Amino acid sequence: MKEVLAVIRMNQIGRTKQALVDAGFPGFNAVKVTGRGRQAIEAEAVEALNQNPEYATEVLPLLGRIPRLIPKRLLSIIVPDEQVEPVVTALIRTNQTRNPGDGKIFVLPVTETVRVRTGEIGRVALDEMTG
Repeated sequence: MKEVLAVIRMNQIGRTKQALVDAGFPGFNAVKVTGRGRQAIEAEAVEALNQNPEYATEVLPLLGRIPRLIPKRLLSIIVPDEQVEPVVTALIRTNQTRNPGDGKIFVLPVTETVRVRTGEIGRVALDEMTG
């Protein structure tokens, strides 16, 4: 079993949710998170300066030093090993704009799964249609 963690843009959660359901993965968790990548200058700030160049002398020296955290969504999807590729493909297809900030996907091993209600262990505990 694997856990697919995906960090995506906040405004993509609706499309991503539908894409996962359409791909056969209706069960997942999502939480609001904040974070940042390695980009020192944010596109929104540069665009604002382009619109208001009179602020450039005040703002430009600060851009690289302000580690602003960006709101994102973190999705966690637990799947059998053979279903990792379809989940990752659906996430990329839905969230890829080819712009910085599209997100990241991490695939981690899951050593055990237990359904709390029934005590079922392993793959059967993942299947929402059993138990």
